Amino acid sequence: MTTIGIIGAGHIGSQVARKAVELGYDVVISNSRGPETLADLVAELGAKARAATPAEAAAAGDFAVVTVPLKNYKDIPVEPLAGKIVIDTNNYYWERDGRIPALDNGEATTSGLLQEHLPESKVAKGFNHIMASDITTDGTPTGSEDRRALATASDYPEAAELVTRLYDEFGFDTVNIGLLEDSWRVERDRPAYVVRQNAQELKDNLAKATRTV
Repeated sequence: MTTIGIIGAGHIGSQVARKAVELGYDVVISNSRGPETLADLVAELGAKARAATPAEAAAAGDFAVVTVPLKNYKDIPVEPLAGKIVIDTNNYYWERDGRIPALDNGEATTSGLLQEHLPESKVAKGFNHIMASDITTDGTPTGSEDRRALATASDYPEAAELVTRLYDEFGFDTVNIGLLEDSWRVERDRPAYVVRQNAQELKDNLAKATRTV
């Protein structure tokens, strides 16, 4: 069975872990404060989950989910993620992360910054524009009427395909934005951000987005 390495055990990371375990994945989850601080979460998740350091989670995962505050993205271990697909949930909250001029000026994207930090990995956008609580509650079976859709983007088709498969297992349709350079369309304060939308509505909202907000 596939193992997912999760780096970041906050709202999104813990919810992805819950759904992944429910679906039969093995999960190795980490945070910045040490594995011992995750004892309660791991006890809740059960035998298919264990806590580790970020480097250990990165090494253990067949692929990884990075879900840390954007200001900490340079702390993500590089070498253990080389050659692996990395799903990036990051969002830019300047109130928390400090001002990042390249993002303010529309010269970069949040996932693009992580891709630069992980040059040997294959980064894909995922799970960034959904409330954490909805990850485990809003999914519906494939083909359901008005099924909720989520966006992805990657410079690597195989990474976008993995996110598409995972979204479907979690209960969501996928809209592929294209390359990471266009992933700003689903970042914070754009029309597609944290609203419930089906695939056509998501496409429409992506088209309405402006480069800077």
